[in-house]
Amino acid sequence: MRRLRHRTRHGTQHRVRLLAHRIDTATPPGRDRAVDALRAVAVLGVVLGHWLVTALVADGGELHTGSPLQHLPWLAPISWVFQTLAVFFLVGGHVATRSYATAQAGGTPYHRWLTARLSRLFAPVAVLLALWTVVTAALLLSGTGFTTVRTLAKLALSPLWFLVVFAALTAATPLVARLNPLWPLAVVLHVDLLRFGFGAAPDVGWVNLAAGWLVPYSLGAAWTRGELDRPRAGWVLLVGGTAATAGLVAWAGYPASMVGVPGAAVSNLDPPTLAAVTFGLAQCGLALLLRERLRRTMRRPLAWAAVALVNLSAMTIFLWHQTALMATTATGLLLGRLPGLHTPPDHLGWIAARLLWLPVFALALGLCLAAFHGYERGRPRTRPRVVRTRRASGRAAPKGVRHV
Repeated sequence: MRRLRHRTRHGTQHRVRLLAHRIDTATPPGRDRAVDALRAVAVLGVVLGHWLVTALVADGGELHTGSPLQHLPWLAPISWVFQTLAVFFLVGGHVATRSYATAQAGGTPYHRWLTARLSRLFAPVAVLLALWTVVTAALLLSGTGFTTVRTLAKLALSPLWFLVVFAALTAATPLVARLNPLWPLAVVLHVDLLRFGFGAAPDVGWVNLAAGWLVPYSLGAAWTRGELDRPRAGWVLLVGGTAATAGLVAWAGYPASMVGVPGAAVSNLDPPTLAAVTFGLAQCGLALLLRERLRRTMRRPLAWAAVALVNLSAMTIFLWHQTALMATTATGLLLGRLPGLHTPPDHLGWIAARLLWLPVFALALGLCLAAFHGYERGRPRTRPRVVRTRRASGRAAPKGVRHV
């Protein structure tokens, strides 16, 4: 029996290494693998962050949203690690600007370029909306409380705000290609001065929904232009962004948490504040400084294969991770109020229990990937494929991960 288990383990490892080698050898030699690594880190950071700080508390037959950051504010540094949206916008601006330049050089019209890029973003959205329309109707017809239905639907569809902003910035890429990041940063600064310094209406802050994320997106364009190639640029962003964020939190009254906290008077993300933007600058600086190390790491076939597979499913992972969390929570209710899943996140025991639920969330997300990943590629598939390019012999070979 021991020998059989050893052979099985050895065979599995061999197949994994073979797949990794195929993906590695099929990747175009000139591909900047650090870009894909940064995107994978950004997506997985958002997913893990949501899974760690989003609680669905069962109370009196209803589910409502909670967060350990609401009860244990000293856990705010968790949000510094997992709030990685600025890195995603940095990579997005870099890739889109480079893609647009290539399209221009090849004579591709703007509308065709934009349609191709947006179709990759929104192809998986239709099935998410369709499923949650059915689920919402079914829950209401079954007598589920409106508060519970609203909580579930809001969480499930919350990733869509990101797509709307990202799509708008993608459409503006020809204008952003030469934009100095200091201009949108100045807009964010003045909006916050109006909001917090002169008592302007809170709605003024929604200007920062575009301006705030335009800062890292335009940094990505500057990366494409070669303006951020020197390590000095990364250090300026990292040190300057860190110092500015620390000053804003310590002396200007900005929240320490870089994600929204239920019940808080001010959120750094809803809409983005100057503190969130300066924190994003620090993250972008760190990302730029890590590029060479990531390129070396991505030369390892196993590391590159893992990053490549995350990139192939990036939008599906992003769109469905909240659904995976809620599906696990709803299923768990059949067993009663489970620690770390349905109980208030107001003590360290909840944190320990939530960590044990992470593999279950990952399994639920894996089921979502199996069911819906085909829509990310533009059509549903009966079986997953990683490869489509052909070798000289005509046999299928792994396809390099394309930028999204």
